[in-house]
Amino acid sequence: MTNREGPDEVIVEFVRNGAYLKCSVVHVASGVEVSAVGPVTERHGLERIALSKLKRALAARGQWQ
Repeated sequence: MTNREGPDEVIVEFVRNGAYLKCSVVHVASGVEVSAVGPVTERHGLERIALSKLKRALAARGQWQ
């Protein structure tokens, strides 16, 4: 993903465990990883939350504006 609103390049992974889905997002350049867990039916919402958490984590490390 490359745009001004999100991190440069990320890897997104989804893992299902019963009724739950875990979305992990890794920032390729820095190796910072975050995850979000929720119901299987909220795939896009979990991805949005995980990307927001990644932006916040990068900002805390001074790697995001």
